[in-house]
Amino acid sequence: MFIIKNNYYLYIENTKNVNFNYLKNCKKISIIYRNNSIPENITDLTYLREKCKKKNIKFYVANNLKLAKKCRADGMYISAYNKKNYTFKNLSLIGSAHSFKEINEKIKQGCKTIILSRLFITEYKNKKSYLGIIKFNLMVRNYKINFIALGGINSQNLLMLNLVNCSGIALLSEVKKKPAISNRLF
Repeated sequence: MFIIKNNYYLYIENTKNVNFNYLKNCKKISIIYRNNSIPENITDLTYLREKCKKKNIKFYVANNLKLAKKCRADGMYISAYNKKNYTFKNLSLIGSAHSFKEINEKIKQGCKTIILSRLFITEYKNKKSYLGIIKFNLMVRNYKINFIALGGINSQNLLMLNLVNCSGIALLSEVKKKPAISNRLF
């Protein structure tokens, strides 16, 4: 079985995490560069951006407007903890949320897409709560924007994603553990 969604988002923490051999030439795939520790070299990011452009992959930078403009990213990803308002042209905004309050905050910030997280149980320390399919669907039903499911998505629960009312999915740790999962998704 295949999972059919409109968008697939892959989080990366450095430019070496991406193997373009696994990714097909597809406009449905987007890469979100989120590095909270060591800053990357701007030339490496620009090179990654050019590779993404050749494969028709959208490239987003997390929480750094200057970096997004320098490497000519397609847009910016705004984390749930980021409360700043951004006003600029030519960049699309993706937000991250965990609750109704954060969803409304991201809409006010101008996000057209919101990544709603912890759909399934995760193995992260100190993060034991999760939404589940029913609560996720109830949370997103009254909004007119695109929602992306994130959290706990693995090869065992891939088929359950067909029950989730979202336009796409986002993956972080599962792609690192099992790169072959991308063959089932894309």
